[in-house]
Amino acid sequence: MRNSRRITEHQRKEDGLKVAVPAEGADLDAKSGDRLGHASHLVVVDLQSKVFEAFRTPRDSGNGSGMQMVALVIAKKCDVLLVKWCSPIAEKYLSAHGVRIVTGMSGTVAEIVEQFKNQNRNSRIEETGDLPTITWKIDREVAAQAFRSGSRQIRNLLPVTIGVIFLAGLFSAFLSEEFLSSLFSGSLWWDSFWSASLGSVFAGNPISSYIIGEKLLELGVSLGAVTAFICSWVTVGLLQLPAEIAALGWKFAVVRNLSCFALSIAISFSMTLIMRFSGA
Repeated sequence: MRNSRRITEHQRKEDGLKVAVPAEGADLDAKSGDRLGHASHLVVVDLQSKVFEAFRTPRDSGNGSGMQMVALVIAKKCDVLLVKWCSPIAEKYLSAHGVRIVTGMSGTVAEIVEQFKNQNRNSRIEETGDLPTITWKIDREVAAQAFRSGSRQIRNLLPVTIGVIFLAGLFSAFLSEEFLSSLFSGSLWWDSFWSASLGSVFAGNPISSYIIGEKLLELGVSLGAVTAFICSWVTVGLLQLPAEIAALGWKFAVVRNLSCFALSIAISFSMTLIMRFSGA
């Protein structure tokens, strides 16, 4: 009798879960997405009420679309993510916010949700917080899909890389040493501040910052200024701030961006001191 009561209580906990599924459409009959960054919608299903919501995802946001999907899953307070494949970085952030990740799922949204319910119906776990992550054996189909996905990412990066090469040429042609000397006075404080400010405003692929940073060094800009520029380019995003506030809240977004801005300057100081003491 006691065991039966425990199972019933656990079943109520399972039925009250909010399950998130990346999908190619806005209904339960839509095909599930292979991974977070490639799906057009995020379907959130309440297992108890059977009510679902579909949210349009930033599919065309480049390499950051997957992490924006992660932010959306967290913002909607989902308990479980059902997906075919999840990157280690996304899994780390989701697990830190208490989101359970079940990989290897494929089919329509309705089929995946039903499959998840059937698999957990016979479980005997007394506490929801102790639910283990379900692991699935990777087969050849999944490996082939991962290879195709990696090849597609490399193909998408080629135009960006070519564009950056042309951009580096424009830097050499239009940014003279006299202009850079007027912008960067040689003061470590001011150079780091201005570089971090420029990096915070610019938006683009992180690869671009490294090539631009190399060109700035060739034009005589100090190492500290270039370091601050690269760090703020990668970690601070003023253009993406409204979307980040909408997904994670204004307090978190503002504190994160200000902290990363300050850390960019601190890292530039540290790098300058390290290079000086090492004699480089």
